[in-house]
Amino acid sequence: MIPEALSPDSRGRGGFPNRLNSDSLVPEVNLRGFYGMGTAIAITRLDYSASDLRKFAVETEDGDAVRRLLGIAMLLEGCSRGEAARINGMDRQTLCDWVHRYNAAGIAGLATGTRSGRPPALTDAQMAELKELVINGPDPEQDGVVRWRCVDLRTKIADHFSVTVHKRSVAKLLCRLNLTRLQPRPYHPKKDAMAQETFKKTLPA
Repeated sequence: MIPEALSPDSRGRGGFPNRLNSDSLVPEVNLRGFYGMGTAIAITRLDYSASDLRKFAVETEDGDAVRRLLGIAMLLEGCSRGEAARINGMDRQTLCDWVHRYNAAGIAGLATGTRSGRPPALTDAQMAELKELVINGPDPEQDGVVRWRCVDLRTKIADHFSVTVHKRSVAKLLCRLNLTRLQPRPYHPKKDAMAQETFKKTLPA
């Protein structure tokens, strides 16, 4: 059976039919559910205007929070969700999620949460002990070296703190302790200072 032709008035937005003829084999469907756009989420918290949010953005050091503030400011100014999200480097759904948080907690809800991350290899007390150990220098008889290298400290940390780290991590630990990797010229522990001075005096001019 061929459906009856539709009149121009029976077509909806974009030329899609609002209703098919009752004799058609195609069942009636709600085309708005397939082709219509969803309703934009409303910003229910109106404590601050778009201008106020832009001022907060200027004073905020958190770059991610700045983008969220500016995105919500653009929504308050009547900008579309897609454009506000694109300009501020996020997708529409992400912006909607931040609007939910803004409605619930205000500007504080837009802050970037702290990430736990990987725990430090050494505790604060161990770091202080390591710094003292590095400054005092190695014991040649016990440690077998006359100056610390990262590979030597790696072994010392493993023996002393029972913590295994890479030698690159040792350099990072020294950086956190404001210790440079530069070392004074090493000297032999059994050197004779008096013999050295005598030798210098006997050198030809």
